[in-house]
Amino acid sequence: MQTQVKQNAKPLIIPQAPAGEQGRVDAVFGAIKQHIGFIPDGLRLYSFSPPLLESFVGNVSYFNSGERLTPSLMAMIRYLVSWESKCHFCIDMNEGFLTNMGLDLDAIRAARNKPEAAPIPAKEKPLLMLALKSVNDPESVNEQDIQAAKAQGWTDRDIFDVVAQAASNRAFSYVLRTFNVESQGAFA
Repeated sequence: MQTQVKQNAKPLIIPQAPAGEQGRVDAVFGAIKQHIGFIPDGLRLYSFSPPLLESFVGNVSYFNSGERLTPSLMAMIRYLVSWESKCHFCIDMNEGFLTNMGLDLDAIRAARNKPEAAPIPAKEKPLLMLALKSVNDPESVNEQDIQAAKAQGWTDRDIFDVVAQAASNRAFSYVLRTFNVESQGAFA
């Protein structure tokens, strides 16, 4: 179910790859389509800048790799940051990812108002709370927040990664909102 968006809001710009770079964009989009079955309109916006598209997709791939941090934690971070950023596209996208991972929709949505109750393992909650705090009130992050994460076995790299994921998602949310890319199908 999609969140409510502005009525009749059209994208302010329509993405086009620069002359001579359509193949580069198509290669990235082909890999995305093979991986998730479609091309999110939020990524289509990045067609204007193939280097930024490649960089952004590389970051997303790293964060979703599950190498160090679980995809459900990373999706929950994106979901809650998107909720706070009012990015309807990202809310819907990450809600879909989370439900496809088997998380309960009602529990996911309840986390909007009570992040500490997010349906993720208790061990991951200090990272989730730190990530959210980092984008909402970065100056208030303190040694206690870091130690709470470390007490669960998380490393400095893990802590850095969740903060970077939250900040990256906040920036992406603002880019989409700026250009009125508020739902899949915006460029249809």
